[in-house]
Amino acid sequence: MAEEAGYSGPILEALRAIGASVGDRIRVRKRGLTIEGLLMPRPALGDPGCLVIKLDSGYNVGIRFEEGTAIERLEAGKLPGFARTHRRPIERPGLPEVALVSTGGTIASRVEYRTGAVRPALEAEDLYALFPGLSDIALVRAEVLYSLLSEDMRPENWTGMAEKVAEHVRTGVDGVVVAHGTDTMAYSAAALSFALRGLPVPVVLVGAQRSSDRPSSDAALNLLGAFVAASKGPFAEVVVAMHETMDDEAVAIHRGTRVRKCHTSRRDAFRSVNAPQLARVVGQDVQMLTDDYERRREDRELEVLARFEPKVALIKAYPGLDPALIDWLVEAGYKGIVFEGTGLGHLGFYCLDAVRRAARAGLVLCMTSQCIWGRVNMRVYERGRDLLMAGVVPLADMLPEVALVKLMWVLGSLTDDPEEAKALMTRPFAREISPVSPITARAP
Repeated sequence: MAEEAGYSGPILEALRAIGASVGDRIRVRKRGLTIEGLLMPRPALGDPGCLVIKLDSGYNVGIRFEEGTAIERLEAGKLPGFARTHRRPIERPGLPEVALVSTGGTIASRVEYRTGAVRPALEAEDLYALFPGLSDIALVRAEVLYSLLSEDMRPENWTGMAEKVAEHVRTGVDGVVVAHGTDTMAYSAAALSFALRGLPVPVVLVGAQRSSDRPSSDAALNLLGAFVAASKGPFAEVVVAMHETMDDEAVAIHRGTRVRKCHTSRRDAFRSVNAPQLARVVGQDVQMLTDDYERRREDRELEVLARFEPKVALIKAYPGLDPALIDWLVEAGYKGIVFEGTGLGHLGFYCLDAVRRAARAGLVLCMTSQCIWGRVNMRVYERGRDLLMAGVVPLADMLPEVALVKLMWVLGSLTDDPEEAKALMTRPFAREISPVSPITARAP
């Protein structure tokens, strides 16, 4: 019924008068304009004075209902929804075997018509059924680990992901694909890069900026590209696979410790930062763009170190940063702080005493830069030298979010000794640090 779909007032009266329900095909005439399509529910946060219609193209439009607007019911329909499927992949003997682990996110979501947002709804088998081209690439072994939007991820979920990926790798699969929401995918990619030591095969995180039931979705190309990378890629690292450009030409493969989401909504939102893009997938070909990568090796012994200390914080420097925030973290029992400093790695002078107190309390204090490209150098200016003398560890060109994850991992999986942790933070484990940063390195 229309009232159950969020409509009220004059619109509801007009829909009742013609017996229209959500899913029916209707025609709306207004000021010489005629629009036909399916009557959709009105999002709870949408304009209450608008009708929502799904056009034959697949896009939704809102039409403001006002005097002179005429609505005609053309034919009965059915309530929009998502039909569950349990179809198994078509087995093609001789293809590589790839595990698909679904954790949720937009690539595993559909439109939630009550609010107009997207929510995790699909299971991994549904992803396969939506993209039958997967059967030409690999034998798919799919399962659901989580059904989470990526903003709901926590460090304990990284542990679960690492253990599940390792479980599949140890069965002898040729690669693993992890379906993940894009907002925190870079964090999870870094976590898996540190936790999975001695990977013999690729682990490919993949997401989508637009859900698979939208006509502009990037899910299909990203997922197919991820499976090509996992099944054929010559590398054995954790990577992220997303659109290389706004067009459907290629899927970019980014190293898991060098990638950042740089745009809120574009399909090519991800970029490799302070390092070259690792590879690209065009059709069913993997094109390597650098020789600096870990090779596939069947004889490599996988080790899982997947404990993350949650009492680690990331603080962004800004004018007027209250040093009481640093003191609060000390009082709350935090083990470490990663500062996202200005420029070459600085904090305001008014934070120095709080930094010294945190260092004396045994916290591991690290410095990164909030600049996207370049590296920390705390010996150029006086303030940087003050912070060095206070015990802050500079982290070269490591991304702030990668540094946060690494410090959680070091304190959770490797040591609880602050001095040892400081030394480990400057040691590269997954190419998260470069020896030099070319002055020309910036966005493509």
